[in-house]
Amino acid sequence: MIPSGRTSLLAVVLTLFSAGPIAAQSSASAAAAQPSTHSALPADALFSALRWREVGPMRAGRTRALAGVPGQPYTFYIGAVGGGVFKTTDAGETWHSIWDAEPTGSIGAIAVAPSDPNIIYVGSGESLARPDLSTGDGVYKSTDAGRTWTHLGLRDTQQIGQVAVDPTNPKIVYVAAEGHPYAPNNQRGLYKSTDGGLTFQRILYINDQTGASDVAIDPQHPNIVFAGMWQRQEGPWENGSWQGPDGGLFRSTDAGATWKKLTGGGLPNDIEQVNLTISPSDHRRIYAELAYGRKVGLYRSDDGGSTWVHAPIHDTRPEERIGGGDLPVPRVDPKDPNTLYVASIVTWKSTDAGRTWTGFRGSPGGDDYQGVYINPLNPGIIALTSDQGAIITVNGGKTWSQWYNQPTAQMYHATTDNAFPYRVCGGQQDSGSACVLSRSDDGRITFHDWHPVGIEEYGYAAPDPLNPDLVYGGKVTRYDRRTGQVEDVQPSVIGGYR
Repeated sequence: MIPSGRTSLLAVVLTLFSAGPIAAQSSASAAAAQPSTHSALPADALFSALRWREVGPMRAGRTRALAGVPGQPYTFYIGAVGGGVFKTTDAGETWHSIWDAEPTGSIGAIAVAPSDPNIIYVGSGESLARPDLSTGDGVYKSTDAGRTWTHLGLRDTQQIGQVAVDPTNPKIVYVAAEGHPYAPNNQRGLYKSTDGGLTFQRILYINDQTGASDVAIDPQHPNIVFAGMWQRQEGPWENGSWQGPDGGLFRSTDAGATWKKLTGGGLPNDIEQVNLTISPSDHRRIYAELAYGRKVGLYRSDDGGSTWVHAPIHDTRPEERIGGGDLPVPRVDPKDPNTLYVASIVTWKSTDAGRTWTGFRGSPGGDDYQGVYINPLNPGIIALTSDQGAIITVNGGKTWSQWYNQPTAQMYHATTDNAFPYRVCGGQQDSGSACVLSRSDDGRITFHDWHPVGIEEYGYAAPDPLNPDLVYGGKVTRYDRRTGQVEDVQPSVIGGYR
């Protein structure tokens, strides 16, 4: 007999299994007639006991924003384009997130106030031109070294390329806003605040298709400010961005009240994009990476930007675009105006004002470098950001911190296999792919517990349901975990048809 009260499926099945046809029919009818007191649990109750845990891979995603603290040589901040803000106080041995409570994870710029290291400004929204970008929601500020944050505004700028803080007054801050990536936007331009971000005034605007992508303050004369303006827009198709001639290099000598577009004097025509750096030890020395037409060039000024020369490049190519079409980023040594670093497909170094170059850092530790920070008090302390996160040296590049300790990987898709313990697989932006064990026999999941599986970064992972050692994906590949072999298995062209 079916028990009264709550009728379980197991009780019904057991009753039907033990009874004959007539008894089974009557028992089923009785069960149907019996009102059930069991109701479906709400979703929050079902999942209330579940907790998120990190499984990796501990290989970072693209990281553009970077800042350090001169008087605290082991303290650095980084901002991932899809992973929030992280901080280290031990020169990169460990990183911890200081951004978990904020509503956006896309970071374009970070600036620590030179006169007060507790004041930090963050510009949200990836500032690069690419089909897989993430947008933000304006500017944030911390007055307690990143423990808490306040949203300041400029919410509709969506992408912020750079933030610069006056070297003597932490309340004066400039924000380079690029605007909407896919459409015209009136919030583009260069903004300034003189009250610590309580209010912003737009001080440089060209049109709704041209935003500000870079801003730099003369460290010796804060009234002199340079800005890079960039006309561009993304298309709805992949890699469909375009650039226009309305941008260029601008200079102000009255703290942004008026601006002059710099032309001639050795500069190329129709400058589209600018990344620049001003020497702290000689404010007349300025370096600028410029995009113009289909070319990219490194230019140097020895008179504060009035005249320029195209820095000769011998043997190496530090002015080549970073992967993805990003413009290289120059940074000058704080104590030597002739020593220059350029973040490019690798990080290059010149000690003769750009005449000759040597490779400073490449793989392992990242590729497609995105940023350079040099400690003003000790130029041997240098941090680099790349498409795989951040690495730090405290001895001029002889040794570097590890790069398997930043959980900001940009995973496009997630798939599980049928192994035990099971693996979570997907394509990773800038780094191909990874399958990560859901647990480790060694107490914690480390970089030993994940492995690439031969899939391109945008590709789906499709583990074989009957053999988890085989993983398909990409266009189309098959990875065999037992041999480490990756094989192209995509359909071939037969008779001119696919």
